[in-house]
Amino acid sequence: MSILEWGRAVLDQESAALTRTSKKLDQAFVKAVDCILTSRGKVIVTGLGKSGHVARKIAATLASTGTSAFYLHPSEALHGDSGMMQKHDCLLALAFSGETQEVLKLVEIARRMDLPVISITGKSGSALATASDFVLDGSIEKEADPSNIVPTCSSTVALALGDALAVSLMRQRGFDETDFVKLHPGGSLGLKLARVRELMCVPSPLFLTKDVKFKDILEKVAAENHGIIAVEGQGRLMGVITDGDLRRSILKHGEKVFNLTAENLMSTKPKIIAENALVVDALNLMEHHKITTVYVHADHSADKIIGLLRMHDLVSAKII
Repeated sequence: MSILEWGRAVLDQESAALTRTSKKLDQAFVKAVDCILTSRGKVIVTGLGKSGHVARKIAATLASTGTSAFYLHPSEALHGDSGMMQKHDCLLALAFSGETQEVLKLVEIARRMDLPVISITGKSGSALATASDFVLDGSIEKEADPSNIVPTCSSTVALALGDALAVSLMRQRGFDETDFVKLHPGGSLGLKLARVRELMCVPSPLFLTKDVKFKDILEKVAAENHGIIAVEGQGRLMGVITDGDLRRSILKHGEKVFNLTAENLMSTKPKIIAENALVVDALNLMEHHKITTVYVHADHSADKIIGLLRMHDLVSAKII
């Protein structure tokens, strides 16, 4: 086999493992989600070795999607850090073999505190499975490496089960974009989840009336290098004129273009978006319609245009 074939074989095997896991998902998963939902405390996620790395990621995903959670190293827990666990918490323990001693000892502490224990393990008859209230089946047919030793399929399945828990909890809590942006204010992700009003500009003038002639339109379109101007009539947005519309009108009408008005030149179906819409939604709108600008209307009225959002603004903000 070639290197490319080896890589594809690993991906295919891990994909197949996830498909089998999905088909095996049962009521234990539902009960685990309900257990976390009804818990008044945090989710303590633990695991050692590769399971520990996966556990850290699961804890981070839970925390970022509305479920208070953190990772607790099982060895450190046995030397005092178990004090981080408190009444009303629940423990999510990962161990593919189900026999990792440090994890089992931490489970014993959790049991003495009457904390519910959820486990992700590949061995249904293991000590971890036996000690757990709810067991999520993380078993696989074999790992993806030639010797069936390296945690590959097993770690992928465990990670996916953690994601399934987090997203199911997210849906049950009604955790939406508004909640998400509160937890992700930084970086490009935070900016994409910002509101349109935070990045829009307000050209001067914002509008022209429909009877303005070509020469004045040209001056206004070029004035602030926005490349677009809105046309207003009877208190509402009638259309927009872009620099592209002006170029095409010159080619079509020649010198007669100077007699044309905004009403003759405008596009009558402009794309608009609400001021409180997410920036990522505005970006998707622009990309879908292959446009570089979109007018912004007030939340309380689609007829009240208050600004303009440009692709240039998104580039400047390093969103794209």
